[in-house]
Amino acid sequence: MDLVAPVVVEPLRRRRCSECRRGPLERMIVEYGRPVCLDCADLGHLVFLRRGDTALTRRARERSALWAVVVRHNRRRTRYERQGLLVEEAALALAETACLADAEARARRRARDAERRAVRDAGITEALRVEILRLFPAMPPERAAEIAGHAAAKGSGRVGRTAAGRALDRGAVTAAVRASVRHVDTPYDTLLMSGVPRHRARTTVAPAIETVLRTWRPPDLRARGRADAPGVTDTTGAEGAPGRTDR
Repeated sequence: MDLVAPVVVEPLRRRRCSECRRGPLERMIVEYGRPVCLDCADLGHLVFLRRGDTALTRRARERSALWAVVVRHNRRRTRYERQGLLVEEAALALAETACLADAEARARRRARDAERRAVRDAGITEALRVEILRLFPAMPPERAAEIAGHAAAKGSGRVGRTAAGRALDRGAVTAAVRASVRHVDTPYDTLLMSGVPRHRARTTVAPAIETVLRTWRPPDLRARGRADAPGVTDTTGAEGAPGRTDR
């Protein structure tokens, strides 16, 4: 048998109960188009539980023989939105006790998950650092670590967080290095701040970027020029891999 919970409304205007004439009402039900206070509707013994804690709400609802949904009309969205529940006070107390009992277990689980994520993220960063130094062995090690950490920052959407970056695609790794050089070793940011369009600024600094990259590449690639070097052109913004590379 499906349960149909009563709907309680938080009125936007001052309303009085159509039966006992008390008011203004903080909450009410509507019967036959008329406002009825919670006491007259036999819901006055229930307590309000505001929405937000999913576990507490679920447990209180399960333990309450009688409960009601509380809504309020949102004029801007022209719809009623849930504000919480009315539940039995004893049921809410039991639910709060149950939530406190497993709070420590949830905290330990969150800590374990965070530790696993940290280990995974550290692995991504380290693999990227090693690949950067493989492609650019003359790069200072601290610079490689800085580029890897920046490119693999969690939630950044940069190269290190893309599928190509995690797969250590040559174009993606080179894109991360080129983006770092652009910002750190050229006047690119200054050009942008002075109003130079992005594509023109990239074209302007492209030779300076390649000069730096050439000094970092293996000796056998330094003299062969840009055409044989890993990566793609710097004027399109594609950077040879999906994902954002700019800082």
